[in-house]
Amino acid sequence: MKEDREFTLPGGCDRTRALELALRILQALPLERAWRIRCAVLRNERSLDQNAYLWGVPYKLLGEYTGFEPDELHEYFCGQFFGWRDKRIPKTPRNKEGYVSVPVRTTTRDENGKRDVLPWDKFSDFVAYIQRFAAEKCSIIVPDPDPRYREHAKPKRKAA
Repeated sequence: MKEDREFTLPGGCDRTRALELALRILQALPLERAWRIRCAVLRNERSLDQNAYLWGVPYKLLGEYTGFEPDELHEYFCGQFFGWRDKRIPKTPRNKEGYVSVPVRTTTRDENGKRDVLPWDKFSDFVAYIQRFAAEKCSIIVPDPDPRYREHAKPKRKAA
C-alpha cells in the first residue's frame, strides 16, 4: 500500500463528496500503524520555470551590466520589493552599530525564516518589478518569459 495519501478539498463550493472521499481514505488506513494527518492551505506556488527564468534572464543580464553576483542581486531586489529590517550582528571595526539590513522576506522564506514559497502571481509581480528597475535604472530591456516556450522548445536528445 502506498504510504502517502493526498486529496484536495475544493474551495468556495459544497465539499460533501470530497469529505466523503476523505473519510473513506482515512478509514482504509491500516490499523496497525499510527498516522499523522496534516491540513494545509492549497497554494499555487511559483513554478520551477519561473524560478529558472528569474535566475537565468534578469539576474544574468543585470549581473553582466552591474558586476554583481546573482545572489547579491537577489538579496537587493528582495529587500527593495518586500522591505528591509535590521538584524543584529557582532560589532566590528567596520560595523560599529552591530546591525545589518536584510530583506524582510525572500521568494522562498517568510518574515520568520520559515519556508513559504511565493504564489505564482506574487512571483510574477516581483519579476515585473525587476524588469521595470532594469529598464528605468540601467536602460536594459529584460524580455518577458515566453509563455509558449514548451510548444516550440527543441526536444532533448536521449543519451546513447
